[in-house]
Amino acid sequence: MSFSARLGIGFMRALAHLPLPVVRGLGAALGPVLHALAKPRRHVVDVNLALCFPEKTPEERRRIARQTFVYVAQAWFDRAWLWHAPAEVIRQRVTLKGALDEIDVGEQPTILFAPHFYGLDAAATRLTMHTPKQSTTIYTTQRDPVMDEWTRQGRTRFGNVTVLHRMDGVKQIVANLRRGGLLYLLPDMDFGPAHTEFVPFFHTLAATTPSLSRFSRLARAKVVPVLSRLTKEGYEIEVLPSWQDFPTDDAIADTARMNAQLADWIRTMPAQYYWVHRRFKTRPPGEPSVY
Repeated sequence: MSFSARLGIGFMRALAHLPLPVVRGLGAALGPVLHALAKPRRHVVDVNLALCFPEKTPEERRRIARQTFVYVAQAWFDRAWLWHAPAEVIRQRVTLKGALDEIDVGEQPTILFAPHFYGLDAAATRLTMHTPKQSTTIYTTQRDPVMDEWTRQGRTRFGNVTVLHRMDGVKQIVANLRRGGLLYLLPDMDFGPAHTEFVPFFHTLAATTPSLSRFSRLARAKVVPVLSRLTKEGYEIEVLPSWQDFPTDDAIADTARMNAQLADWIRTMPAQYYWVHRRFKTRPPGEPSVY
């Protein structure tokens, strides 16, 4: 396993030196192959899209599904230059815009709410290049130790970044925030039934962690959404104004607000969301699996 991982990492290092159109072309070629061959994952995408976009025709959903596999492949190959190319290459290909003062000005603890769009690694890399503030991100350990170390190195390449495992608990996360740091948080996945609430996501109840509300309350942190969009030139990262009247005393209402806002963003670029994830795998008691 580690030999194949080293071989793959070597390939990515070599890929980092190629022009972006070549890298993106590889992803455009691989995407349809993945869509055709990865049948279990394609089924997950098809179910997710049917649940979230019942108003679209089957052909419209198929087009979104095919395109999302292209974005999966392109975003994966883009890690080559995000994690290995010179910093000036990344600055040229990944643009920052929006309410950057939310990050640059003041010492208030700040949670960067970064939904699972395919540009999430580009956003994390570019933002850590942009700010000297301490950043914390929550990490899922990779099975292969070589891949695990490569991923950690890639995500801590720039800036002052602390990587914590999801099982490390909240104490260090909150402590880093209270010192005026940043938390790059991606709470929009199904992490199982423990410590989650069932709130609507589009038209279906989804098990959702209330961590955005919880961390914001514990650290007295503001929430600043960060949207990442894959473009022909690279990526466009938009920092939105901080949320007002958040958090409230109702973590479930806060989490429902998060999902509703996320759904609105997804509608603007439906193929760029991480539909390959089994977002509805955890069902309320008594409900059958949707997959």
